[in-house]
Amino acid sequence: QVQLVESGGGLVQAGGSLRLSCAASGRTFNSYVMGWFRQAPGKEREFVAGINWSGVSTDYADSVKGRFTISRDNAKNTVYLQMNSLKPEDTAVYYCAAGSRLRVAPYEYYYWGQGTQVTVSS
Repeated sequence: QVQLVESGGGLVQAGGSLRLSCAASGRTFNSYVMGWFRQAPGKEREFVAGINWSGVSTDYADSVKGRFTISRDNAKNTVYLQMNSLKPEDTAVYYCAAGSRLRVAPYEYYYWGQGTQVTVSS
């Protein structure tokens, strides 16, 4: 069992930056693939970024490539999402999730956090 708690969301102007954190409980954090997803009102939950257990392999949605960076610190049981050059269309609730394979489909992930709101004003 893994419990995930996101933090770091907030209101930011377009062009600004935020760093999201996701703290995990449990001693097996470093065995999981971690992903960040987001869901805007009226839209389906979508993949944003993912990272394998070691941090060597990452994947990004085309919409965030070059602007967002995912990283993890296994010693701290934490995964991060650095978001730069934010746009109003990045506004959503952001969720972190843990799974066993680096995939983009939400159903591939077993554990989910409660989400943190990111709002980007124009």
